[in-house]
Amino acid sequence: MREPAPPYVGEGPHALWHVSENPSIELFEPHISATAQSDAPWVWAVDTRHLPFFWFPRECPRGTFWTARTTVGVDAALLRGPPRVHVIEAGWLDRVRESRVVAYRLPGESFVPHPEVGGYWLSAEPVVPLGVVELGDLLGLHAGSGIELRIVPSLWPLWDRVVGSTLEYSGIRLHNARPRER
Repeated sequence: MREPAPPYVGEGPHALWHVSENPSIELFEPHISATAQSDAPWVWAVDTRHLPFFWFPRECPRGTFWTARTTVGVDAALLRGPPRVHVIEAGWLDRVRESRVVAYRLPGESFVPHPEVGGYWLSAEPVVPLGVVELGDLLGLHAGSGIELRIVPSLWPLWDRVVGSTLEYSGIRLHNARPRER
């Protein structure tokens, strides 16, 4: 299991969340996601520490990375200072500015930690959310959290360096990134 991302400014207590652009979900039903590596249906959640991975519109491709105990100095230099970095392509910036994203707080009783991916949680039972929070200004969340948000023309040059390094990382919706230049 990967090391968890480091804390961020204003993190708050541990809770479980599901992030969406749909503000009216009343029940989360277990389902098999399109990217699932098993055929078991689940309700997915993320814990508070990893919630910033989802401070984006759902389909926005993004990379996130941070140092681990085993990170060597030359790799840590990719961070350029902050303990966590998120990176998106410039073509998604307007959508990030304009999107309305909400976070549903979920009860933890039926959830178990994902066996391989730290910060992700699974429930085999339907889940009724405890409440919903409008995330608001997604760029402002990054600015206030101490998490650097980098805007790049293409994810691939930096992402290839990150995945070949000793940093911990998570890539989400990378299939939506611009094609690699040849």
